[in-house]
Amino acid sequence: MNRSALSLAAALLATVPALAQTAWTPTPRTSPVTQAEVDAITRDAILIDTHDDVPSKTVSGYDIGTHNPAETDLPRMRGYLGAEFFAVFVAANYVNGNHSANRTLQMIDTVKTDIIGKYPNDFVFSTTADDIERAHRDHKIAALMGIEGGHAIENSLRLLRDYYALGIRYMTLTHFNTNDWADAQGDYDDPKVPKHNGLTPFGKDVVREMNRLGMMVDISHTADKTFYDAIEVSTAPIIASHSSCRAVSAHTRNMTDDMIRALAKNGGTIQINYECAYLSERYNKTQAAMAGDTRTMMETLRKIEDPAERNTAIAKMRAESAAKNPPATLADVVANIDHAVKIGGIDHVGIGTDFDGSGCVPADLNSYDKFPALTRALLEKGYTAADIKKIYGGNTLRVMRAVEQRARELKSMPPIETRFPGEKTVSEF
Repeated sequence: MNRSALSLAAALLATVPALAQTAWTPTPRTSPVTQAEVDAITRDAILIDTHDDVPSKTVSGYDIGTHNPAETDLPRMRGYLGAEFFAVFVAANYVNGNHSANRTLQMIDTVKTDIIGKYPNDFVFSTTADDIERAHRDHKIAALMGIEGGHAIENSLRLLRDYYALGIRYMTLTHFNTNDWADAQGDYDDPKVPKHNGLTPFGKDVVREMNRLGMMVDISHTADKTFYDAIEVSTAPIIASHSSCRAVSAHTRNMTDDMIRALAKNGGTIQINYECAYLSERYNKTQAAMAGDTRTMMETLRKIEDPAERNTAIAKMRAESAAKNPPATLADVVANIDHAVKIGGIDHVGIGTDFDGSGCVPADLNSYDKFPALTRALLEKGYTAADIKKIYGGNTLRVMRAVEQRARELKSMPPIETRFPGEKTVSEF
């Protein structure tokens, strides 16, 4: 299929969810929410978290089966979590010396070896929507992977295909750092960082190849123009794997209302992030005014080699930060979900906690065993059990199936072989 045909397909795809999308506001309940209702949703819903950073700890020796002072451990996942997209996070510093691919492979290995391999009775390696539903029926947690940071492919579509073969099912086009083919949000205001005005031609081919493979395009962390370029190019729904609403908290990591509408029209989902600064404008403003940056502090503490010392240091940092700036709350999570639903529609909102990757999360929703509290709050807000099941996992499953179907439609299309500018050809060796 040529690119003009792909563009036409994208236009046709975009009209489908737009026809179904209507403004909607839940009506607050007047009757009490029963524990039986909460328990039924906890049992039946497939809770899918599209972004958890605990592999950054397991790769350094943390045992997910033991208590984690932060958010993610197996005892608190059991019985609550249906599927986890473990973040294959590759920090920007790995670009130096071309170590990004090495780090990516280490992170993939820790998911397969230190999480799934170590606890096969609890986790099952998964790559499709059907796999997730099968795991739920078997009372296991579906374990999937998403790369965080497009520099992981080292400007090579061949590496992108290798990662897909290893089980990667989404890629965040950037992290906080602008890479060689896509602008990021994190350094967009830094005049020393060269910009591309969104996606370069090579970056657009990265998106096209992800469509062909069946890998979800993730625009969390990208600059706004990169988001709009990805929406224009992609012929499959895209996701924001861990982003919240800029109208609720003005942090630029969040999505504007126009972006949420565009994402919904594309058929994608915004997965609400639990980072306090992204949930609460009060927290965001106070944190910005405080000396030091919580994320920078967290990244520094993660480099402590001894796990016990690292965990103690992180716990101390969080306690000191919370004393100065009380965390966001469960009510802030509800406010972001509610706003995203009102703007984008009930079919386009999900959950992407960013557990173990944030400097701060709400104390009353800081692990998977706390999700019944969110269920109760949403029921009280007027959401039905069917609505909550969509938010918790149904919408993500729909997007996955649409991406999988698009890949089947593009199966006869040959792999895209675009070379990054400056890459040597065979004749140059």
